[in-house]
Amino acid sequence: IWQSTTYRAETTLNYGMERAWALAASASSNKLAIGFDEGCVAIELGSDDPVASMDSTGKVVWASNNDIKTTTVKGVVGSGEEALPDGERLPLVPRDLGACELYPQLLRHNCNGRFVAVCGDGEFIIYTAQALRNKAFGQALDFVWSGTGTGDYCIRESINSIKVFKNFKENQTIVPATASAEGLFGGHMIGVKGGDGSVLFYDWDTGIFIQKIDVDPKDVYWSDSGNMVLLACEESAFVLNYNAQAAAQAISSGQVSVEAGVDGSFELLYEINDSISSGKWVGDCFIYINQGGRLNYSVGGQIETLVHLETAAGGQAQHTILGYLAKEDRVFLVDKGLNVVSYKVMLAVLQYQTAVMRGDFDAANQLLPNIPESEYTKVARFLESQGFKEEAFAVTTDADHKFDLAIELGQIDVAHELLQQTDEEDKDSTETLGKWKRLSDAALKDTNFDLCEAASVASQDYAGLLLMYSATGNLAGMERLAKLATEHGKTNVAFVARFLTGDVEACMDLLVSTKRLPEAAMFVRTYLPSRVDEIVTLWKKDLSSISETAAQSLAMPSTNPALFPDYDIGLQVEKMFLAQREESKGKGMSASEYLTAKDDLDLNLINLIKARTQPQGAAVNAPAMGEEKTADGDEDEAAAAAAAAEAAAAEAAAAEMAAQLEAEADAARKAAEEAAAAQAAAEAEAAAAADDDFGDDW
Repeated sequence: IWQSTTYRAETTLNYGMERAWALAASASSNKLAIGFDEGCVAIELGSDDPVASMDSTGKVVWASNNDIKTTTVKGVVGSGEEALPDGERLPLVPRDLGACELYPQLLRHNCNGRFVAVCGDGEFIIYTAQALRNKAFGQALDFVWSGTGTGDYCIRESINSIKVFKNFKENQTIVPATASAEGLFGGHMIGVKGGDGSVLFYDWDTGIFIQKIDVDPKDVYWSDSGNMVLLACEESAFVLNYNAQAAAQAISSGQVSVEAGVDGSFELLYEINDSISSGKWVGDCFIYINQGGRLNYSVGGQIETLVHLETAAGGQAQHTILGYLAKEDRVFLVDKGLNVVSYKVMLAVLQYQTAVMRGDFDAANQLLPNIPESEYTKVARFLESQGFKEEAFAVTTDADHKFDLAIELGQIDVAHELLQQTDEEDKDSTETLGKWKRLSDAALKDTNFDLCEAASVASQDYAGLLLMYSATGNLAGMERLAKLATEHGKTNVAFVARFLTGDVEACMDLLVSTKRLPEAAMFVRTYLPSRVDEIVTLWKKDLSSISETAAQSLAMPSTNPALFPDYDIGLQVEKMFLAQREESKGKGMSASEYLTAKDDLDLNLINLIKARTQPQGAAVNAPAMGEEKTADGDEDEAAAAAAAAEAAAAEAAAAEMAAQLEAEADAARKAAEEAAAAQAAAEAEAAAAADDDFGDDW
């Protein structure tokens, strides 16, 4: 392979596949296909990284083959509504600077943008950036600029020789303290990449060894102030703090170890677990593109993603960071096709986040007015991620974010006001109902039962309302809940609410309407025996569509009275229950009556009625049993009379028992009231005795 401009042999390729017959080059990339006798090989020449550089004022210089061109990105994006959207290719107008004498593989501006260095083919040439006039040249394996001096640069002549130039004149030669120097990094210090997987830093002015870091970086990025440096490795990156004052003091006093350098000159701040392909410091914030094609920035180790960029077919990043213009709040990227795009990154936001990471909230509050309100929510989410939720709550302008923070901070009244401001079309959305549910839980935790009830109704949290109403003994609320749950198809909650309020007829209707006829039959057998025939008839009709035999096997009191013992007594108990429910309708039973009413839960009403009616029934039937039955007519009359007498006796017994139960309940209530009054009187007497100290004095 030969260089087309200099006609110099670059390299010889031999893949052992016999004779080469064909070559095919791609017009849009640097790929080359070679056809041999025994197969073909596809290779990639050079690198896909664009040969371009941008200075701090927005002037861009790039190389297209041997031609050097320049343009400016300043003001191209525009402002306001006429500004180009993020990620759109900028309509740049290039200007030819001239042709380079060597094939450019690297192009870099110096620290102030006055000069540009072009490297390639083991040589370097320094040109003026405006007119491409030759300033200096030479041979070098690597070339780097100083981070401060206008004409200060450094070259790697060989694996064991580093030359430093001061104002374009050779100043000193450094012999690295490593077996071989494999690379060179510029910036505020000279970085030498060692062959043992390390990087060694040297001072620009004196060439003194400062410190060795045992990592193998592929690139080194210095901040503009020179107090921070990022070492970008293959899988991660390390951000270190550089103590320039300690290093200068050690150099001036001669307290520099030849082997260890200056102890404490570098300190690890944090690690970024990402593979960085290119980056740029903006203050103490580092903006970078990772190998996955995401444009991120890191502040104090906190990584924020700005945008997902287009990637190659293999998922690799296609863009490289050119630079950042603080006046336009934009970062500029370039791809291998030399297409330049930009994305808005607010400098004020970066400065605010940096101040927050330092804990300097006074400076952060001074920077906040410089941030547009459209960026407040982004700032608030950053504050929340750092644990400053109260500050985030004060800053955010997004209603959803403000609601989330209000719930977390326990400001349920603010959260309630935000929910009340919800638009009409969004009130029944799943998201809004979820917010009401969260507000209900927060209000319950804060024992604000009124707000909890209102939020539960709004969120249709009927299970929560059932729990709250049953715990607080809210009869009216339970009745409302039963209606709401029935209307919205929450039959389980509706059944429990109806049952707790004693509305057994509605419970039966719910079971019937939901086709739970077997459960309905069992339910009415216990609580509404007068409706057993009706429900079993429905059950038979429904079951006959599946099995006629099974339907015929179902029994009813009207057709099989022998299978329903004590059925008549059950009817009496039902009447008593309905009468008592009617008497207490709308007011229920006070919780203070629990101590006297709890024993009623253990009463077996059927056995109680049987025990009280049996003696009277026996007395009524005794004379009839002793009489002589001589005729069939007399026997029928006697049986009818006995049945009538038994029914009358049972009814009288039931009435007597109801009266007795009511009398017992009244007596128990009176006894409880008297006991409470006696206790209150005793307490009052004891208090009066304690206040009266006449006897003690006497």
